[in-house]
Amino acid sequence: MKKNVPICDFGKECEVLASLDPGNIAALPGEEAGCRFKAIKPELKAKYDYSLDGFSALNLPIPQTPEEEAQIVNRFLSGLEKLFQKENNWGFLLPTTLSNEYCMQCNTCNEACPMYLESGRHDIYRPNFRPEVLRRIIRRYFSLSGKLLGKWAGADLDLNWRVVYRLAELAYRCSVCRRCASVCPIGVDNALISRELRKVFSQEMGIAPEPVHKSGTIRHMKTGSSTGMTPLAFKDNIEFIEDIIEEKTGRRLTIPIDKKGADILLIHNAGEYMAWPENPAAFAILFEAAGLNWTLSSDVMGYEGVNYGVWYDDIQFSRIALAQVQAAQKLNVKKIVVGECGHATKALITIADRLLVKDLAIPREPCLPLLEQIVTSGAIQFDPAKNNFPVTLHDPCNMVRLMGILSPQRNILKAIMAPGMFREMPNAGTNNYCCGGGSGFAIMNSQNFPEWRNNVASRMKARQVLAAFEDVLDPSIPKYYCAPCSNCKGAARDSLLGHFGFKDKYNIIYGGLVELMVNAMSDMSQPFISWEEEF
Repeated sequence: MKKNVPICDFGKECEVLASLDPGNIAALPGEEAGCRFKAIKPELKAKYDYSLDGFSALNLPIPQTPEEEAQIVNRFLSGLEKLFQKENNWGFLLPTTLSNEYCMQCNTCNEACPMYLESGRHDIYRPNFRPEVLRRIIRRYFSLSGKLLGKWAGADLDLNWRVVYRLAELAYRCSVCRRCASVCPIGVDNALISRELRKVFSQEMGIAPEPVHKSGTIRHMKTGSSTGMTPLAFKDNIEFIEDIIEEKTGRRLTIPIDKKGADILLIHNAGEYMAWPENPAAFAILFEAAGLNWTLSSDVMGYEGVNYGVWYDDIQFSRIALAQVQAAQKLNVKKIVVGECGHATKALITIADRLLVKDLAIPREPCLPLLEQIVTSGAIQFDPAKNNFPVTLHDPCNMVRLMGILSPQRNILKAIMAPGMFREMPNAGTNNYCCGGGSGFAIMNSQNFPEWRNNVASRMKARQVLAAFEDVLDPSIPKYYCAPCSNCKGAARDSLLGHFGFKDKYNIIYGGLVELMVNAMSDMSQPFISWEEEF
């Protein structure tokens, strides 16, 4: 099956521009068969556009009239023009402009991209393919030579609604892990181009994945949580977490809520409270044992660290970041500490820097250095012998490659693990691969997109996990995949355990870092981690 797609054909009329051949997707070690893709129902094919690669992440309805087709093109061009105007893109204009203008098409980035590699090196998934489509559109419709000479100016791509729709879908075949940017010899960031394209589609055209936008960002602003958890439900959940702590430790711990003047406001991903309550429970145990002066907030925006806007929309991002800091200011805390979530950490600590200035510049920190201080200070006694099972570490892209938080989690594991039990993955650290759920993929379940996510986006991470545990894959040996990021745990739940079946096949479970820390506390009378419980 043809895998090379000339960019000049990107807008041609066809059922599928670039079909994925399951036979080209290499099976995992021990996988009985490669992937298979389900046929799309005819009624869906008639309604939605699947013409990029046979998958739909965005539920894009096929236009029915020439007027609708023209509107799609015109609104895209309007948004694209704004992308390169200082007043409309003051936060990201310079890196976007430089990355757009200076790519040499050397293809160094290709071999760094897990989507490209695991697709069987399919042309459209190259990190520099979608930016090159964008460059030709810009050259054709915004440069003087392009306007005068058209395709004869090296801009041989006629813009139509198919180009716009396919480019929108293609922006969501990149997890924005920025592994490509880390190997570029001149620093071009093609992943940023994907993110900025998403911004055009969202802010100008109202095109975004429904689970990210409506269920995540919009619901977040209305209820205070991307999960829809209200302040009342939050307080009920805290009582449930206190029950977990009592069950595990034998004593009742009261979690501080809305404590004014605390040193630390701890913000979790709301998904932790609902899907992985062991994680906030472990934080509470550690902070209490270490004698920290901390609190949670019951404010409508104070207990949810996630900011989905960082993936696709500056306006939604700014609204949430602002509200999160204002919730902290109401409690007059000294600083915010973001729990185990890579996207939440990057969003509030790094990206929000240009927004949170003057009175809004409250100190904000990731949790990992603080957790390392708890271990090295001696405030809590740990018994590494309690963690006498193989553990491998996943490096969340947004904390490790994008923020440089590399050593704290490793120093913690070396201190709390029995000798020889911690093993690195291949390509660990800043070279690590995306969990497969980055940039919103973990929560995107529209149409048949999960098939693409599980079979392509998550496959490299599955290879890494198997390679890390290759000498202990016997299911009689319990193994722990440590992912200190809520989004990455969601990807592990759906792909590694759900799709690839690693729990049943190999007895691999997943969880955060703090659970391992509590499990190793000397005064814990029973294990905090269990392979029998549902994770």
